[in-house]
Amino acid sequence: MAKSSTTRFSDRVENYVRYRPGYPPEILDLLRAECGLRPNHIVADIASGTGAFTRLLLENGNPVFAVEPNPEMRDMGIDELEDYPRLVSVAGTAEETTLRSASVDFVTAAQAAHWFDLPRARAEFARILEPEGWCVLIWNERDTSSTPFLRDYEQLLLSYSTDYKEVRHERTTAIIHEFFAPAPCQERVFSLRQQFDYEGAAGRLLSSSYAPLEGHPNHAPMMQELLRIFRAHAMNNMIEFKYKTRVYYGHL
Repeated sequence: MAKSSTTRFSDRVENYVRYRPGYPPEILDLLRAECGLRPNHIVADIASGTGAFTRLLLENGNPVFAVEPNPEMRDMGIDELEDYPRLVSVAGTAEETTLRSASVDFVTAAQAAHWFDLPRARAEFARILEPEGWCVLIWNERDTSSTPFLRDYEQLLLSYSTDYKEVRHERTTAIIHEFFAPAPCQERVFSLRQQFDYEGAAGRLLSSSYAPLEGHPNHAPMMQELLRIFRAHAMNNMIEFKYKTRVYYGHL
């Protein structure tokens, strides 16, 4: 990879905050019902980024260690979540969180575990979790084929991105049961949608680490193609992104 996984979002933090999808609140309903999540449970949210999933946990009342290695993302997360006194921001990685052993009840990672060294991360999560604690891994999986716009958008990424095929998180979700093994894990799927005008669609594209930024030879033709497919498919000057939010949870 051209960039380290811990630095590749540094130059697109603003777009990440404004245009990345959040997470369905039904995830917390699931964790309450299936894992017994309560507001007093301590959570380590790993690779917390700018805090999209961290916010849901804080709104639930949980104390959260937001562990994030990228200083630009971490600083933005602190700014975004400054009104939550139960947030503790931590400079750490999935493989070295810096947290005490058996100090948290839940470990979560949203849109992040495909960047981890999975064997080392699993060992670290098992170390910091209380006995019988829960590990929860979450991904928003973008629909690539259900509408003409989404099919054209996928082709745009394949044509102009830097390393899209190499870093797609499906490489990790395909083997996620091995991460939890020998313990079993459960999977649940939720639906999520975003609607954008052209400015929003451009911001959503440029929030992706594999989308070339201004100065790269692929940037201008990529943006021209985005404008073309937006004009071809927009309804009432809006297009729609669809996602399946996959949640994997279990003990380690």
